[in-house]
Amino acid sequence: MKMPGEFARHERTVICWPSRVDLYNDRMGDARMAHAALARTISAFEPVTMIANETDVERAKLLCGDTVDVVALPIDDSWFRDSGPIYVFDGEKRIAGNWIFNGWGEKFPPFDKDAAVAKKWANLAGHEVRDINMVFEGGSITVDGEGVLATTEQCLLNPNRNPTLSKEAIASMLQQELGANEIVWLPHGLSMDDDTDGHVDNVACFVAPQTIVLQGCDDPSTPDFSLLAENRRIAEQHNLVIKEVPVLPVVQFGGKTVQVPYLNFYLVNGAVIVPVCGHAADDDVLALIGEFIPNREVVGLDIGGILAYGGGGIHCITQQIPAL
Repeated sequence: MKMPGEFARHERTVICWPSRVDLYNDRMGDARMAHAALARTISAFEPVTMIANETDVERAKLLCGDTVDVVALPIDDSWFRDSGPIYVFDGEKRIAGNWIFNGWGEKFPPFDKDAAVAKKWANLAGHEVRDINMVFEGGSITVDGEGVLATTEQCLLNPNRNPTLSKEAIASMLQQELGANEIVWLPHGLSMDDDTDGHVDNVACFVAPQTIVLQGCDDPSTPDFSLLAENRRIAEQHNLVIKEVPVLPVVQFGGKTVQVPYLNFYLVNGAVIVPVCGHAADDDVLALIGEFIPNREVVGLDIGGILAYGGGGIHCITQQIPAL
């Protein structure tokens, strides 16, 4: 088994329509517009499927437009990076890994529909499914496609996921199911990322074999300044090419203080879609990411604030289907 890097070619992207009203409250309309904008943006580079509850299908079709496929499946929430299948290759065969989803440590009930959506989607798409007996979310890992995987100890070792599994047992599962021969155990996610217990897709992303981009922080007054510096020290112990985005935006949105990490970008065929939020560093960071990830169009999408308000970002609501 081997999980390809996100930078490898995609067959399509799958996104889920926002459904949990108490997550966005009176901002639900903004959230749905943001999801539709992202789907339309990605559809310029590769096919996109939007999963929606039956009652939301017509609205999703209207907002997403003709370039996005909309299908009806039962869902609780919109974070398909975590509830959806994780695809691997077994030789020439593509397999949808159906891990156990428990609502990020049972924080957000109900989650029974999301726990079932990975298999429902794979069956609908005609993909072979492999059931895996471990609680896991796609946002907790990034891989380089050649056996190196990065994650955070804060998330994967949290007892609200797999309390009976040791670090060694979890590592063994990652090697067996994802082909992870080397694991970069970063200590921390972002300081405000309580919902996911520190998912790695806010702080690190492989953009090529043995090449990782890290989220940094230029504000010494915040906890993330030292947390992210420690992540870098750990990454430097591995044989990796390390790039760093030095700015971590913290903004006010809807009366909440939220972090909008540029690292929560999403690699699509020929492009990288980056969350921006009107921060003074937006343009400079987009140019920097273009240097880090050459030969791809860099697209800044100003939906970072609303997605962070809901607890995530662009990467968190997408899941790639790797091309055969």
